[in-house]
Amino acid sequence: MGIILVADIAPAIPSSPLSDETFSQVFSLSPLAVLASMLAYLAAQYVDIAIYHFWKKVTKGKYLWLRNNFSTFLSQFIDTFTVVGLLCIFKVLPWDLFFGLVVSGFLFKIFIAFLDTPFLYFFVYLLRKRFGLEIGEEIKLEV
Repeated sequence: MGIILVADIAPAIPSSPLSDETFSQVFSLSPLAVLASMLAYLAAQYVDIAIYHFWKKVTKGKYLWLRNNFSTFLSQFIDTFTVVGLLCIFKVLPWDLFFGLVVSGFLFKIFIAFLDTPFLYFFVYLLRKRFGLEIGEEIKLEV
């Protein structure tokens, strides 16, 4: 963000395809977009962790795919809804784009969540092999 703020202050070079006004119009809303994204991420991660542990308790530590995907689905919806909503509230985006952006963003994130499930199992396998953990066993660190 600092780089964009400094770049906005500095004048454009004569051969720049963008004028100072155009650069400012395009990048001046970046801090609001970053703020909206960070607030949405914070809320979504809190929900993700809470739901993951709920499903871990319900499934008694089994069905990793269920815990991972069900917690991710809701948290990604919250993230997408919040960031698009905040961008509309801050008038970065028009409200008529809200529904389409939420739906398309959420569907994309769900698609990625399904794709990362095999990788999750692969890395859990590697960690269990490396540290000799059983299913449901957690790493205990001594201080």
